[in-house]
Amino acid sequence: MRKVKNIETYKSSKPTVVTIGTFDGVHIGHQKIIKRLINTGKLEGLKSVILTFFPHPRMVLQKDSNIKLINTIKERHDILDALGLDYLLIKKFTQEFSRLSAEDFVKDILVDKINAKKVIIGYDHRFGRNRNADINDLKQFGETYGFEVEEISAQDIDDVSVSSTKIRTAINEGEIDKANAYLGYQFMLSGQVIKGKGLGKQWQFPTANIKIEEDYKIIPKQGVYIVSSRIDDTTVYGMMNIGVNPTVNGSEQTIEVHFFNFEKDIYGASIQINLWHRIRDERKFDSVEALKLQLARDKETALKYIAKHHA
Repeated sequence: MRKVKNIETYKSSKPTVVTIGTFDGVHIGHQKIIKRLINTGKLEGLKSVILTFFPHPRMVLQKDSNIKLINTIKERHDILDALGLDYLLIKKFTQEFSRLSAEDFVKDILVDKINAKKVIIGYDHRFGRNRNADINDLKQFGETYGFEVEEISAQDIDDVSVSSTKIRTAINEGEIDKANAYLGYQFMLSGQVIKGKGLGKQWQFPTANIKIEEDYKIIPKQGVYIVSSRIDDTTVYGMMNIGVNPTVNGSEQTIEVHFFNFEKDIYGASIQINLWHRIRDERKFDSVEALKLQLARDKETALKYIAKHHA
């Protein structure tokens, strides 16, 4: 799959089938639309294209919006690539772009840049300045500019009663099992392994501290989670703590992963952590010894879960 971040200099020489949206999470509802897009492209000899926007429009249009996103751009790219999409076009969303009229958007971007011959879109999609154009307007533009519009019906969309908002709520509440069911894959955190304080190593629970660069990425509720990661083409399981380490009077939130039966030095490596299940809240223990006993119990809980679900 080809990712195009600067759509201003992009021009497709090949006819395309396009869908439009932020697709944050690329959840099971999104995947239904995307598979339809890709299959249409294959059947009709068109390149499949998703036109998406970054930053998220709410970040630009609602200055007080504190929206966090389920995926980073790279995570979204990797998921779409695995689905078999041909092109991911990322349009920088700005105040100026939001004022573009519906017809200018269609002509300048869908027709002139993307060479759209077919647009697959939800029945409730709105676009253009003040989002004042709908699918009926798009169909009229299609007649003018020579592309077909395929409508995704209310029933097709409602068949999968899931939304990015529901998933964000589940993640914020630590309901990772629910979020994963909506996503159709494990929610992930991607970042670089950095040096921590080394306390875990002293307690026989060495951890990889994960630094996430993207400040717009949603971080789950504090607590202990069962996780996995692919390291050197091997799946490694472990448990992760998101929190401030109150037992040792910590104050800054950290993300620390203890991998089971794993001793390689991965400092500096970029890593993806897949979250499976939340074990418990983070809490302050009366002593480090009490914390160590709880970590041992957490590990036992995690190993039982892994043996049951992923053996």
